[in-house]
Amino acid sequence: MPTFRELLNAARSRVAEVTPAEAVSLLTKPGAVALDVREPDEYEQGALEGAVHIPRGFLEVQVAGRVPDRATPLVVYCAGGVRSAFAADTLAQLGYTDVVSVIGGFNRWKDEGLPWETPRVLSPEQRNRYQRHLLLPEVDMAGQVKLLRSKVLLLGAGGLGSPAALYLAAAGVGTLGVVDMDVVDASNLQRQIMHNMDRLGERKVDSAKKALTSLNPDVNVVTYDVRLGADNILDVFSGYDVIVDGTDNFPTRYLVNDASLKLDIPVVHGSIFRFEGQVSVYLPHEGPCYRCQVPEPPPAELAPSCAEAGVLGVLPGIIGSLQAMETIKLLLGLGDALSGRLLAYDALEASFRSFKLNRDPECAACSIPKEQLVIAEYDELCMPHPIEAPAA
Repeated sequence: MPTFRELLNAARSRVAEVTPAEAVSLLTKPGAVALDVREPDEYEQGALEGAVHIPRGFLEVQVAGRVPDRATPLVVYCAGGVRSAFAADTLAQLGYTDVVSVIGGFNRWKDEGLPWETPRVLSPEQRNRYQRHLLLPEVDMAGQVKLLRSKVLLLGAGGLGSPAALYLAAAGVGTLGVVDMDVVDASNLQRQIMHNMDRLGERKVDSAKKALTSLNPDVNVVTYDVRLGADNILDVFSGYDVIVDGTDNFPTRYLVNDASLKLDIPVVHGSIFRFEGQVSVYLPHEGPCYRCQVPEPPPAELAPSCAEAGVLGVLPGIIGSLQAMETIKLLLGLGDALSGRLLAYDALEASFRSFKLNRDPECAACSIPKEQLVIAEYDELCMPHPIEAPAA
């Protein structure tokens, strides 16, 4: 039977080994990945910036999900260069064609004064809370940490904002801003599931903060008990990664659209009416914007609010949940966003339809440089009631 040393020598004879300095150069190649195969406690004490962490014992099981392209240049390292040699040999057997092992591993990397960082990791409580996320290769530890570092602003703590906020909080989005200037009313509770009877008369943003922090103490909830307007919207939006739009009137939607273009912040739009709902994603200067889709608002009598026309209580739960899903996809870079598409749901038919949206080359908002875009009020457009952030 071969000894450990003989197995190591055999593995090293089959793989390419490089010094830390050579590894630095290799990591500049397009798409190159540093692969850390140490144990979690070692990784938590320090790692190469942006490294993909897969403990050696899980390599064969997890690597295809974390690095699906077998032509990806992989720079594998451990603490001293032993586990990485075995890992590189295994990766070659799995079909990875561009793999090297770092001689001396992370210890030599640090000794030579090369850059590294202390990665943010999850506490034992967080590992348990987000366990089902960690099992998904597309999310895993890096994705969950990214969610915890993300900032999402919800416009409205009503029918759409409630399910969207609850699911984003449960998913571990680290900062949730909530804009609403209304109070909790008994008529809200048929659909606005973030609130309850004990909070009747409370400011909705305060009720939302109680609900979200009790669901997940990891989440920092920032409240804005204000009316969104041209005078404050850029300040409110600044610093957020995604805007979840649950507003229910055209002037505010136009204002939101223009501010998102000005600040290059994606908007996940949702709207509801009686038994129907719509969801779309507006990526600034990439896909069509809201004003490409709706160049001019319809007359007020043709676009009644939910307070006037009614809405089935479950409907905003479905649309708001879809908004939360699209938001998480944007934050993690997963799948295909609903940019350039409008997803329409008919509850009575139990059907979804997807409509293609084209960018208007002459759009008054997104066809001009963002520096030329003027943030202005749109009160005169169609609204018979005040411009507010809350959704139905």
